Amino acid sequence: MFEGKVAIVTGGASGIGLATVECFARSGALVVIADIDANGGENAAQNINGEGGRALSITTDVSDPEQISEMVEKTQSVFGRIDILVNNAAALSLLIEDDHLLNTEIDVWDQTYRANQQSAMVASKCVLPSMLEQGAGAIVNVSSVDGMSGDDTRFAYAMTKAALNQLTMMVATRYGKQGIRCNAVAPGLVLSPAADAGLTPPVQQVFADNSLVPAHGAVPDEVAAVITFLASTQASFINGEIIRVDGGLLSHVSHLAGIRSIANTDG
Repeated sequence: MFEGKVAIVTGGASGIGLATVECFARSGALVVIADIDANGGENAAQNINGEGGRALSITTDVSDPEQISEMVEKTQSVFGRIDILVNNAAALSLLIEDDHLLNTEIDVWDQTYRANQQSAMVASKCVLPSMLEQGAGAIVNVSSVDGMSGDDTRFAYAMTKAALNQLTMMVATRYGKQGIRCNAVAPGLVLSPAADAGLTPPVQQVFADNSLVPAHGAVPDEVAAVITFLASTQASFINGEIIRVDGGLLSHVSHLAGIRSIANTDG
């Protein structure tokens, strides 16, 4: 599906990013893993190359625009083109300090913005000239349901994801006629090994109660499948879309799950 195509995946050393890298590689793409985790990126690249694919790890702190620019330049020099950009990287380590507005420090908001939203803007800005010269390209942003609904915590994270949704539509609007498509996926709970291990049974039950499918969360491969589809020619008429991968979480009024629970208990 992606033979001869070059795909950059930021945050590609773990979780959704790694699953996306592996999906692209299995489909014939040449993959660049841009991640601050040098060891994780190298291990992922070695595994792909050992299985007959072709991957390159470029250690990149996406909160630094200069490092993003250097990563894109190296991709161009090694592979000669850029066809796909997946803006997946996010500063998840900051979530522990990311509470409601009064409890979130400005520095935490600023760091979150640089890593989650500014990075996607800078990376898109860096790859667009190459894509425009080719007359084709696909950008997929990894957003979140947090950017599509209100909550009483993860204030900075949610704001950056909402901004990422707007970036998606702005890029699609401006460059779509020139062959560049830009879409986003908005996952709900994703059961990466680390996330799954940290969920207690009561928390799992809360997610299960509010999910409209049997599973209480998605696995990274399920999100990666949507990302790679949006980057493919099969999605050539999809542009400016934000596709939720959330088990129907935002498709219903959430308090109804509590009402059902009460009704079942009374019964």
